[in-house]
Amino acid sequence: MIISISDKLKKLVPDLKVGIIQYNNITVDESPKMLSGRLQLFQESLMLEAETKPISTIEPIQEWRSLFKKVGTDPSRYRPSSEALLRRVYKGSKLGSIHSAVDTNNFFSLQYQIPLGVYDQSHIVGNIIIDIGSEEDMYEGINGREVNMEGKIVTRDDRGAFGSPIVDSKRTMVTEKTKQALHVVYFQPSLAEEHATEMLQAIEKMFIQIHGGTAEVDIIK
Repeated sequence: MIISISDKLKKLVPDLKVGIIQYNNITVDESPKMLSGRLQLFQESLMLEAETKPISTIEPIQEWRSLFKKVGTDPSRYRPSSEALLRRVYKGSKLGSIHSAVDTNNFFSLQYQIPLGVYDQSHIVGNIIIDIGSEEDMYEGINGREVNMEGKIVTRDDRGAFGSPIVDSKRTMVTEKTKQALHVVYFQPSLAEEHATEMLQAIEKMFIQIHGGTAEVDIIK
């Protein structure tokens, strides 16, 4: 599987870096108490910060909002998934547990304040390119809604778009049957590569601790 960023997107965002983790032989299940406990405590801590640390002061989120504008996406209408997640927590809506993979993904999205996507590799066809969506890029989101990805950043395989920093597709979502998964980590462009590598290693380590299996890590740019 070859994963790349399109020339069109690189021209608009030359410093874009995307972390890739490919997991093999994992077991997705109900979240262990360690994870669910950490996620709950973290949400409570974030709720306490809501008044003193408004979203307008959080650099990774604001950088992603600016990035959306560069590619032609209105970030007030289509928010980065990390911002949407944090807004829910700030409003006091605790995140319900889905399963271990999604809960881990949400934990790191809140911690690093950047979008992440986790996908079932068995439903990915051919190579992957991260691009700006066309009028043909539509899919059913995990929220059950039909999503038009024209003019938005998309992750696309040979079958079509399946993910984005906004919302992911039902086609490639991870379930408790997933044995091979792909983690896509949308770093803010200003992040130094050494720090991006550290973050990627931390995500890999915790994911493998919870799900078992093995992993391969890479940063594409």
